[in-house]
Amino acid sequence: MYFCDEHRGITRYYEILKSSVCEKYQLRQMEYDILMFLYNNPQRNTAADIVRNRKSTKSHVSMSLKVLEEKGLIERRIDKDNKKRVEIYILDSADDIIKDGIRVQKQFAKDMFNGLTDDEIALCKQIFKKICNNAEACIKAANKKVPAEK
Repeated sequence: MYFCDEHRGITRYYEILKSSVCEKYQLRQMEYDILMFLYNNPQRNTAADIVRNRKSTKSHVSMSLKVLEEKGLIERRIDKDNKKRVEIYILDSADDIIKDGIRVQKQFAKDMFNGLTDDEIALCKQIFKKICNNAEACIKAANKKVPAEK
């Protein structure tokens, strides 16, 4: 349980950092998270990608995308090759938010890796990737055992 308890402090610190950006631009944290996800993962630009990769609910993502679209920060476009695929693009009006978000992400990484060598940072990333892969495998196994919701 050590890992579960300790990761909450890391998550809480990032929430504190990003709250300044959210307040400045009057965004909810989910809206900020979606913008930064789209910026950092331009190839994963559908609502389904956001739900799957951010482990968010469809309803929360849908609501947040609607708000971001109403604020003129994103645009949804139907893929010309696949009419069922709706892609999401960040608009230029979100540039200042993205710049502040990048600053927050860099500050967070700097603070979290403070005092670690490059080798230690690489090892942390390698181990964390394995832990995340284990979690994904456990989630898939657990989902196979639980009947699907109707």
